[in-house]
Amino acid sequence: MGDIMSKPVEGRMTAVGEGEIVVFLIGMRVNSFAALRSWWPVARAMPPMLAELSREKGSGLLGHQFLLGFPRVLYVVQYWDSKEKLLAYASAPDREHRPAWAAFNRRLREGKGKVGFWHETYVVPAGSYESVYVNMPEFGLGRATGVVPVARRGDRAADRLRVK
Repeated sequence: MGDIMSKPVEGRMTAVGEGEIVVFLIGMRVNSFAALRSWWPVARAMPPMLAELSREKGSGLLGHQFLLGFPRVLYVVQYWDSKEKLLAYASAPDREHRPAWAAFNRRLREGKGKVGFWHETYVVPAGSYESVYVNMPEFGLGRATGVVPVARRGDRAADRLRVK
């Protein structure tokens, strides 16, 4: 997976992904910067989960992208190959997520609103998404699935969405 220092891929590219995709957005909002003990552990919880998922072939996680909603919001866009694998990971008692979720809930009760949390899940059928990246390093869905020149999938967004 690339990072912000990755070299741009010249030209117009699109993501390789063509089947159903699950987009999972998860993040936190720092409501009180002074309450470091409330929000710092929440911020640190996600990297071990992503490392665990990235090490395991077949986990369902295709890729992820950290984003910053300056100055208070940190979030991760995750791309999964199925909602079943996402839900299985979230409920697995022997994985990183369950203890992190329990610890977060304890902090939430103790923190009196000093940190906020949110997530959204979208199951996107094949043919219902498209992408274009111009002179960009691999990013987002393209980073998760790889990129190809736009011409291979259709020069227009409507072509890539299979709209005729």
